[in-house]
Amino acid sequence: MSPLPTIMIEPAVRAALLEDLGRAGDLTTDSIVPPDLTTRTILSARQAGVVAGLDFAAAAFRLIDPRIEMTVALPDGSRLRPGDTIATVTGPARGILTAERTALNFLCHLSGVASATRGIADAIEGYRAVVCCTRKTMPGLRFAQKYAVRVGGGSNHRFGLDDAVLIKDNHVAMAGGVRPAVERARAGVGHLVKIELEVDTLAQLEEALSLGVDAVLLDNMGPDMLREAVGMVGGRAITEASGRIRPETAPAIAASGVDLLSVGWLTHSAAVLDVGLDWAG
Repeated sequence: MSPLPTIMIEPAVRAALLEDLGRAGDLTTDSIVPPDLTTRTILSARQAGVVAGLDFAAAAFRLIDPRIEMTVALPDGSRLRPGDTIATVTGPARGILTAERTALNFLCHLSGVASATRGIADAIEGYRAVVCCTRKTMPGLRFAQKYAVRVGGGSNHRFGLDDAVLIKDNHVAMAGGVRPAVERARAGVGHLVKIELEVDTLAQLEEALSLGVDAVLLDNMGPDMLREAVGMVGGRAITEASGRIRPETAPAIAASGVDLLSVGWLTHSAAVLDVGLDWAG
């Protein structure tokens, strides 16, 4: 995985640190820990998963005190076992303790997203389908969460409202039908912008194909209907399945022949991965 540029990471981490420091800084650490004390700590995995977000953790420590050094043993994308050492963090003890929670918040959350993505990617291994995320992201963290999806072996859907057209049921209703919705979208965007249409019936799919859309979002269709839909498409458009996809249901959906499995919960409600920072002397 190519790392995200520092210029993207630091503003998010800086905002999180400022939120935590508030108006008076770290009262607990500054009262208890001598200012000249240095220490060594270990970022360790407490459960199995995939690590993601180490650059965010490193930025938290660096922004609090540039003298803190983080040495990575298992880079982003590595599979973790309980007890694995992910990285060592050394330097001024006050700075390490002050940055600890913010560093772990990013690391645990992004590792959770990557781990959830890997769970589905592993479940559909051997099929042509790829798991992808959606715009159901936490405000301000979309770039980070979508990065974590890639780390976990997934792909990204559109990043926002401005890089692709996705016509959904409310658009169709307000436009007065599928055809006017597609025609208006095609007239309103540039030639490089792809158009995807959400359908939940085979009749809608047939109309979408007649209009030459680039992709179809096959919403809440069971495996049998998905298989029929993929046959209808016949390679004329990208096929994307969505709706209640979990690791245990993903293989049957992937077996239908769809290109993409679109999973919103990867970013809006994936469980964190338990990672701790332990004092090592």
